[in-house]
Amino acid sequence: MPPVSRSLWSPCHNLFNRVYTSHLRPFNCRALTLTTGPAPQQKIFRNRQSIQFYRTFHVSQTATSKHRSQPSDTEELSLKKQKEKMAVDDHYLTLSCPDKSGIVYAVTGLLAKQNLTILDLQQFSDPDSKKFFMRVHFGHATDLSALQEPLQKLASELKMDYQVRAVQEKPKVLLMVSKIGHCLNDLLFRVKSGQLKIDIPLIVSNHPEFKELAESYGIPFHHLPVTKDTKVEQETQILDLISQHKIDLVVLARYMQVLSPRLCTEMSGKIINIHHSFLPSFKGAKPYHQAYERGVKIIGATAHFVTADLDEGPIIEQRVARVDHAMSPKELVEEGSNVESQVLAAAVKWWSEQRVLLNGAKTVVFN
Repeated sequence: MPPVSRSLWSPCHNLFNRVYTSHLRPFNCRALTLTTGPAPQQKIFRNRQSIQFYRTFHVSQTATSKHRSQPSDTEELSLKKQKEKMAVDDHYLTLSCPDKSGIVYAVTGLLAKQNLTILDLQQFSDPDSKKFFMRVHFGHATDLSALQEPLQKLASELKMDYQVRAVQEKPKVLLMVSKIGHCLNDLLFRVKSGQLKIDIPLIVSNHPEFKELAESYGIPFHHLPVTKDTKVEQETQILDLISQHKIDLVVLARYMQVLSPRLCTEMSGKIINIHHSFLPSFKGAKPYHQAYERGVKIIGATAHFVTADLDEGPIIEQRVARVDHAMSPKELVEEGSNVESQVLAAAVKWWSEQRVLLNGAKTVVFN
């Protein structure tokens, strides 16, 4: 028999010692065959004891690995409570001011002096308006009284508009709707499921159709019908409700009434609308029927702030969906409804997280 190659012997040496040494007396060719490798149709472990040893070792190691990699329920609960406690102490700082050097250094240095931790920071310098925008997510502080005076002083020096808000604070949002309810239903579900962190104290509509839907979510529903002759009175009621409930934002979830310049001015920068196309195309009634007649290949939706100029406010978000010649007007409406719901929800969510800053006729969106 020719000598065994060292390269063939070495990989099997440990296996031979561990499994077979205790069972073999003299060294023979049969033992060598077993250790260097069986014929293709044979199994590597011919010994029942060897198989059992492998199974026991493998299972015990796998169980140990799983046990070590997965935290216990107590540990998970402790980590969750710790994260929630830290989030309660987190805040957003948003600001805008004339652009100049040293703004980031000044703001971050001020936070550092207060022993606050910067968790996330986004900034933008607009070369056209020469303005600087920044959003800072910082923590962890239960009391910001010591920050107020130095922040006000810095704002005066930099001619800076700023806002500080706790992350856990839910802004109050008034939803307004007419007879088309997909956007309203989508927003209500997102709030209920925790996807959208806002508080909805009431819903206003010029039609009674969605009263039961509002009541199913435990939200007061105000039916305020409007005609050309009663528009001033109806909008006065809306402004009274806004003041009474300390509303931070009004969302027109397919509210099919043109707001008066008075309401737009008093709530400037605090009203978001969803438009059923890319602005300014396909204005007026039945936009998807217009799109069908023109044979469009892409439909979309636009979420924007409301101004006195109809559908000309600063755009927050736009999204599209591809369509084709085989789709009916009804199918276009259904596809468009999905896009509208997604776009409006995104705009409201980003606004609620202090990610949307006004920049003249445009917006800066830190998403």
